[in-house]
Amino acid sequence: MAFDQQTLAQFKEKLLIMASHAEGVVTRAVRAHLGRDEPLARQTIETDQVIDQFEIEIDRIALGLLAQAPGEFELRQVTCGMKIARELERVGDEAATIARRAVELMALPTLSTPLDIAAMTSLANAMLKDALDAYVSGNTVLARGVIPRDAQVDDMNRAQQDALTELMEASPENIRRCRHLTVISKCLERIADHAKNVAEDAVLLHEAKDIRHAAAG
Repeated sequence: MAFDQQTLAQFKEKLLIMASHAEGVVTRAVRAHLGRDEPLARQTIETDQVIDQFEIEIDRIALGLLAQAPGEFELRQVTCGMKIARELERVGDEAATIARRAVELMALPTLSTPLDIAAMTSLANAMLKDALDAYVSGNTVLARGVIPRDAQVDDMNRAQQDALTELMEASPENIRRCRHLTVISKCLERIADHAKNVAEDAVLLHEAKDIRHAAAG
């Protein structure tokens, strides 16, 4: 039985649509948080359910393709696509968590903090976009460039966690709001982790080289 290239094309198309949803949902979740926009936050939570359904459909198609004894490159296309879908589903989960915490914060007075959530979001989103572009285009130089940027997001998260700890130590009244903000910051750090994983999968797909845990990539 010849390998079904048409179904493979459908598989990749669904993955790209899922990726578009994942990129957009992070931006909306943070915009809802910063703008204290509850309807937008709830829309973000609903979008996570759409992303979940895409993962289920992509896995279903992938299992059918794997049963056709694909060649080496087609096998990597399917397995890497499944891995990327899993990362995108987790990005959606993190965005939904941000949105839920944003709703909780909207019920509380605004807390003045030194946090730059927008900058952290911009960096994490740029990493995700570049990783996905590298997957589509086969530009592994772009993919490898994503990986070291994860450390910048890690550093920003650590700085924000330290600042929030200081605010909690300064006044018990800050604790509830700071706990929500620590979760939001951690979610953004995890989104960057998922972007890095997508970039590693792009290299695996196009170079047949597993660079996970490599010191220099």
